[in-house]
Amino acid sequence: MDQVALMKRKDTKFILHAKQLPLILQMVHSQYCILEIDGNRLMTYISDYYDTKEHKFYLDHHNKILRRTKVRIRNYVESKLFFLEIKQKDAKGNTVKNRIPRVANENKLSSESVKFIERTTKQGLDLVKTLRNSFKRITLVNTALKERVTIDLHLGYDGKILNPDLIIIELKQEKFNRQSPIVKALRKESIYPYSISKYCIGLASAYPELKQNYFKQKISTITKLTA
Repeated sequence: MDQVALMKRKDTKFILHAKQLPLILQMVHSQYCILEIDGNRLMTYISDYYDTKEHKFYLDHHNKILRRTKVRIRNYVESKLFFLEIKQKDAKGNTVKNRIPRVANENKLSSESVKFIERTTKQGLDLVKTLRNSFKRITLVNTALKERVTIDLHLGYDGKILNPDLIIIELKQEKFNRQSPIVKALRKESIYPYSISKYCIGLASAYPELKQNYFKQKISTITKLTA
């Protein structure tokens, strides 16, 4: 996994119906290894997201600002690890992820966490916890190319599953490679890249008063896909 940490990378997402996943996995299984920890291949992730009281990070995404930020503390449940993670998009759509270990989720960010955020973002931000999500994840590592594939299912917010039939596949590469086996398999089934943010979809669902025209369309697409 260290060889494909890809802390600076190109992320490409796809959404599909759960019933489509077995065929996709069958098509690519010989070209990927699956991450396993203590006999587990389906890992649990719990993330607490932080934003300003005015929801700056959410609105930057909604307003299609190219340079944008997400801040979260993620619990990698099976590994018993917590990390404060900052994901930043640059003007070219690349993702840079920085993180530091934490001992637990923080209802209020510690001074060390605040300093790390300020140092990484080069901004003085007054952040509060805005959302918790959870999901199960399968992680695949390509045996020939430098890429990682994550398959997320059972995405939920505050213990409630958003849509039991939704699958989100994310391809992580140094740059987008259309020759990736997973890209070819998905294209064969007419599944193409689709931009989606777990944080923004969750916040739009939880706070209907927020500006959300852009995300309403995405929620509608998910509903139609999984109908």
